[in-house]
Amino acid sequence: MSKYAGKKVVVTGGTHGMGRAVVDALLDGGAEVLLTGRNEKNIEAARTDLAGRSVHVLRSDAASMADIDALGKEVEARLGQVDLLFVNVGIAALETFETVTEEFYDRSFAVNTKGAFFTTQRLAPLVRDGGAVVFTSSIADTGGDSTMTVYGATKAALVALSRGIASALLPRGIRVNVVSPGFIDTPTMGVADLSDADRAAFRELGDEVTPMKRHGSAEEVAAAVLFLAFEATYTTGARLTIDGGLGTAITLPQ
Repeated sequence: MSKYAGKKVVVTGGTHGMGRAVVDALLDGGAEVLLTGRNEKNIEAARTDLAGRSVHVLRSDAASMADIDALGKEVEARLGQVDLLFVNVGIAALETFETVTEEFYDRSFAVNTKGAFFTTQRLAPLVRDGGAVVFTSSIADTGGDSTMTVYGATKAALVALSRGIASALLPRGIRVNVVSPGFIDTPTMGVADLSDADRAAFRELGDEVTPMKRHGSAEEVAAAVLFLAFEATYTTGARLTIDGGLGTAITLPQ
């Protein structure tokens, strides 16, 4: 029997990168998945790549309450109850303290924090008792980088929200946990608006500052997500770093 046979899962932000790695692992394991994205090019690519598999692809903007409600209706119609909700959608940009605008601030919190909260609130009644919710945060949620002031704040708020949600859903046996990745190899490196040169420099920086001296893979993050979702049955309200030691200040021996 396939590892995830009979499982039904929602993955927001599942068209590429870490979300797509989770989707692929679930489908390979026999699950049925509904995934969302906002970028039309990525949505169409996912529909093409995954044609013929047990997957539903939906355009949805996490910052739109109307889209969140429509997502809930689609999940109910397509899947009914689900075993896992993976809230992975998010936006990031490298903005210094001095250059942050009100528009950037509001959009960041609208997607990364408000969107994550209300997506979970809307879909929680559809999560099966004993199921799981996993959020994607970032090691920036405990950091103090001047170029990620707002992004880090949105993710720190998300971790705090996740613990409150874990408490709220505990009577139903639904476990709520967070993965906080470090530098991960994805198409955008987590920052969509970087130039090719800036992305190369960002990649080099990640290899330099990470104690393991490499980037993680999307598949390594997916393994952590699925561990929390289906194997860590005595774990809730936890934050798991997947960062090559970066967030724990591990240093190489001299």
